Amino acid sequence: MIKKAEIHDKRFTLRSNAGSDAIHKNPQYSYAVTRLTDDGGETGAGLAFTLGDGNDLVCGAAQFYAGKLKGRDIEELMHSFGNTFNKLSNEQQFRWLGPHKGIVHLGLASVTNACYDLWAKKRGVPLWKLLIDLSPEQIVNTLDLSYLEDVLTKEEAVDLLNVQLSGKFDRMNILQKGYPGYDTSVGWFNYDDNQVKENCKNAIAKGFTAMKLKVGSSNPQRDIRRANIVRDAAGADAKVMLDANQQWTLPQAIAICNEFKKMNPYWVEEPTHPDDVLAHQTLAKAIAPVKLALGEHVPNRIVFKNYLQTGCAGFVQVDAVRVGGVSEFITVSLLCKKFGVPVVPHVGDMGQLHQHLVLFNHIAMGHEALFLEHIPHLKEHFVYPVKIEHGAYVTPQEPGSSCDLI
Repeated sequence: MIKKAEIHDKRFTLRSNAGSDAIHKNPQYSYAVTRLTDDGGETGAGLAFTLGDGNDLVCGAAQFYAGKLKGRDIEELMHSFGNTFNKLSNEQQFRWLGPHKGIVHLGLASVTNACYDLWAKKRGVPLWKLLIDLSPEQIVNTLDLSYLEDVLTKEEAVDLLNVQLSGKFDRMNILQKGYPGYDTSVGWFNYDDNQVKENCKNAIAKGFTAMKLKVGSSNPQRDIRRANIVRDAAGADAKVMLDANQQWTLPQAIAICNEFKKMNPYWVEEPTHPDDVLAHQTLAKAIAPVKLALGEHVPNRIVFKNYLQTGCAGFVQVDAVRVGGVSEFITVSLLCKKFGVPVVPHVGDMGQLHQHLVLFNHIAMGHEALFLEHIPHLKEHFVYPVKIEHGAYVTPQEPGSSCDLI
C-alpha cells in the first residue's frame, strides 16, 4: 500500500531562446513532481507542467491530494480509479478554486500520473503495455465520465473500445516501426530567420517530415515572412504547423490565417483565447479549409466536449500534464474518437508520458498514428529520456511511464 507521498518543485532554465513563444518570452520549464512510495519500496512519479512562477502552488495542491491516498493499495485504487478521481476533483473546498481547472487541477494531474506510473511499475511493464492489455471495462473504470452523459455514457465508452478490438493486433506494428514525431523546436519565437531556416534543414536531415513555427508577432508581416521561410526550407511535401499561443483577437486571427493559406499550413494552433469556444467556431468557418489545433490550455474534459460539439477542432492537443492526468487524457481521447477528431497531444512532459499514451490511443482506440510533438530541451534530466530515430519515437521498454527525473 502507499506509505509515503513526496512532492518536489523542479525548475529548469532553458538556454538560447528555447521555449519562447508570442506570450511566454522567457519560460522556465517546471514540474510539480509527485512521488508515491509503497510498502514494497516501489515509487511512482507523476508530473504537472508549469512555466516557473506558481509551480510551488501546484505542489501545495498535489500535497493535499496525495495525502488522501496514503494507506491505499495501488491495484485496489486503480480498479475503480474513476470514482477516486471524481471524489478528489470535487473535494468540497478545493473545488471552489476550480472547478476542474487551474492550480488545483494541475495538482491532481501530478498525483494521478504518479498513480499510473506506480501501477505500471508494480506490474513490471511500460505504461503503454499495461493500458493496451486492460479490457475495455477495466479502462472505463479508471475514468470519470461525469458531465459527459449527453454525448458519452459509460456503456458507449465500452462499446467504442470493444469495436476496436478486431484491429488491435494489426495496429501493434507501430511498436516496431516507432511512433512518428514532429519537430516543434525549429522555430521558437525569439529565433532569428537564419536560425529558423537552418533548424528546418536539420530537422529534415534527421527524418522529420513535419515541424512547427511560433507566430503571433506584433507585426503580422514577420509571421508571414517566417512561415514562408519554413515552407521553402522544408519543401512542399512537409507538414508545417503554425502556433500563435493565444495571441490574436478573433478579427486578427481571421485576417492573418487567411494570409497563411498561401503557404498551406497543416494547422493553426491556439489562435485566440482558449476559453472562447464560439470564437473558434467562427474562425474555423472563416478560414476553411485551414484547420485549427486546440487544447494546450483547455483545462478539462467538459470544455473539450464543447469544442467537439461545435465542430471547430480539427486536431485536439490534450496534454496529460495540463488536464487532470492520464485518466482525463483517455476520457478526452474517447470523446475525440466518437467525434472523429485526431488526437495530437501537446507535450508539457517533453513526450516522456505521451509516448505511452499515443500508443494506447492508436492500438486500443484506433486513433490514427499521425505524429507526436518532440521537444528535446530537458532530455538530460530524465532517467529514461525519449529516444528518436529517423524522426520517430522508439517504443519505451522500461516499466512505468518514463517520468522519473534524475
